[in-house]
Parts: sequence; structure tokens; C-alpha cells
Amino acid sequence: MPATDSTAAIETVFRMEFPRVVAALAAFVGDIGLAEELAQDALVDALRQWPREGTPRNPGAWLTTVGKRKAVDLFRRNRSLEAKYAQLSRELQAAVPGNDDAVIDIDPASPGDIPDERLRLIFVACHPVLPVAGRVALTLRLVGGLTVPEIARAYVVPEATIAQRIVRAKKTIANAGVPYEVPTGEDLAARLGAVLEVIYLIFNEGYSATAGEDWLRPELCAEALRLGRVLAVLAPDEAEVHGLVALMEIQSSRLHARTGPSGTPVLLLDQDRRTWDRLHINRGVEALARADTLGDPRGPYALQGAIAACHARAFRPEETDWEELVSLYGELARTAPSPIVELNRAVAISLAGSPDAALALVDQLVDTKTLERYHLLFSVRGDLLDRLGRHAEAGLEFDRAAALATNARERLLLHERAGAARAGSAVPQPGPV
Repeated sequence: MPATDSTAAIETVFRMEFPRVVAALAAFVGDIGLAEELAQDALVDALRQWPREGTPRNPGAWLTTVGKRKAVDLFRRNRSLEAKYAQLSRELQAAVPGNDDAVIDIDPASPGDIPDERLRLIFVACHPVLPVAGRVALTLRLVGGLTVPEIARAYVVPEATIAQRIVRAKKTIANAGVPYEVPTGEDLAARLGAVLEVIYLIFNEGYSATAGEDWLRPELCAEALRLGRVLAVLAPDEAEVHGLVALMEIQSSRLHARTGPSGTPVLLLDQDRRTWDRLHINRGVEALARADTLGDPRGPYALQGAIAACHARAFRPEETDWEELVSLYGELARTAPSPIVELNRAVAISLAGSPDAALALVDQLVDTKTLERYHLLFSVRGDLLDRLGRHAEAGLEFDRAAALATNARERLLLHERAGAARAGSAVPQPGPV
């Protein structure tokens, strides 16, 4: 970038590099809370320096090096940590003098180590000392780089709740003296479920972005898939690891088809399936077969992978086996019950030919108020009402969904569907299937 970098451009670069920088700093100082603070301090320096001098060739390495220098300064001021400072100072001197792009390798791999700093950080943030909700929220923030609103949307809970979880999680880890180390044996297995959930939610945020002008954030999908593949090597006999990889591979095959030339969302039934990436689909099918070999009955991620595979097998929308999807969603509802699974099952029931039954199920969800801030609930209800010829009511539901949607592209689509419904010309679309 030239030396006219804007604050917004610098913050965008920082957002992209944030997980890598925090992971490297956490390995350096052994404290994830301090690592986040150092990363933020490095951003302040970037905001002062980069507009004058331009963004460095390797901004992540620049931010990491600045963060490490600040750590050295911090330890220097703390006399009780003189020994630690001497160690860090020697390591810092190993960097090439005057080269801000130099990366300091302070943690050579040893047998049993996870060969990826961010994946290691996930396992640290998923320590059993934290409640599951705290583990996931903290890891999404530090490793996925998601903001508090994005995490809140993924969990369909208030932002204040997520913010409190993150603060409490960092304090708990610090107070418990949790070391920055790689779990092994039973400890690794105990943290696996939370790790899978983290990777799953990072992928979902990339697949359907919470806010902003873009509906997709492909870099998050790619990062989640990469972490999933690494985890599959680390835990080759865990069925649900392969189930999650299958789901992400198959869903990744549709990324290019999910938006039009101008970035407008293209929903499932309107996608050009010729553009679906067959390599991703084939990898996903192979991973699903591996999961089925290792686990019987299927777990939640393998079931979702099977649902994705059912769509991938249909070369045209009308060839979709909706009855099979209803069955798969029913099994998923029994294995991992949630209102969102029920909403997806309602969509499948509708497209299998029973919109009346689907609407009754959605109305039950509305009555529970468990998804009252979830815009897709009202989008699905609008679609069902439109199918049943109740166009004016459908328009109101699409408007309600648009009011709740925080992504600009999705909000525009919902407004368009509201207008089309009122005109009696809305094209039936699938909901969150």
C-alpha cells in the first residue's frame, strides 16, 4: 500500500492478521490476555506509522515484532520478571536488525506439538477450567478474529452476554495459571468438542457474514477448513472431526455460486450448480465416508455433512431428495436438538410438499420466542406464507426479517422479497437449508 493508507484500510489489515498475531504473541509471553493487549498496542503504532510510511510487505510479521518488543519493555519494567526479560531479549536479538518483517521463531516444534500456532491457541482457549460457552467465545475472538457482534449472532444471544463471557474467560485462565501448552491424551479428547464447535462457527461466519457489505467472508471459510484438515491429521480416528471436514468441504464447493457478479446473494435453488467445485465435493464425500466408517450412529457434524452431500448429489434443484433431507434433519433434531435445526427441518418439510405442516412447525417456534432476534425465522415464515398464497402476510414477515438482518446484502434481498410478495410474484426460495 502507498503511504496514504487510511485508518479503515489499516484496520482491515489488522483484522485479517489479528489471529496470527495473537497466536504468536501468546506463544511468546504465555498469556493470551496479555497477547491480545499487545496486539492492540501494536495496532496503535501501525495507525501512527503506516499512513506516513506505507504498510510493510509483511504486516503480520511487523505487528508481531512490535508486539514482542512491547512485551520486552513490559517485562523490563517488572523487576520480578528480570529472568524472563533476559530470555526474551536474547530471542529478540535473533531477529535481523532493522528488518520489521523478520519473524522470531521462539517455539521450535517438539514431539507431540500441534504444528500450527493458531490451532494450539484454540486448545489453550478451550481449557476445561472454562465453561464451554466461555471457551468458544474466547477462541472465536482470539483465533477466529470475530467481533463480539459476530459471535453474538452465531449464538443468537445479546452482545453484552458474549462480551462478559470473553472477559470472564480471560480472567479465569489468568487466575488459574493455565500454561500455553499442547494437550495430550485424555486432555486433548476432553477439549475436542469445543474445538470442533469453534471451527464450525468460524466457518459459518464466513459462509454468511454477520454484518458489512459482503455476504461472504471466504477467508474465514478457508481458515476454518484449513484448521479442520490439520485437526483431522491430529485426530485421525475421531469420526466427528471427519464429519465436520466433510461439511466444510461440501459447503465450500458452493461459495462462488452464492453471490452474483455484484455480490448479491444467490440462494440455493437459484444457484448455477455447474459452478459448484467438484473437487471440494469429492473431498467432502470421502471425509463423510471416513466419518461413517469410524462412527455409528452419526454425530451432529457427520449428519450435517450428510445433509450437504444430499444437496451436492442433485445436479438440478428438482432432483433433490427432500424426503431424505426431512429424515436427516429429524435424526439431527434427535441427536442435537435446537430451534435452528427445527427451522431447517421445516424448510425441508415444505420443499418435500407439505408447506402447511412446515408453517405449523415454524409457528410453534415463533411462539417459543427462542429465535425472536433470528431474522431467518421470519424469512422462512414469509416464504411459507407466500407459497400458501398469503402474500400480504408474507411481505410483512420479509420486512420483519429485513429489520433484524445486520448484513447489508441480505437486508436488501429481504426487502426485495417483501416487495415481490406483496405483488404476488415472489419466487419460492429455501430458507437456511
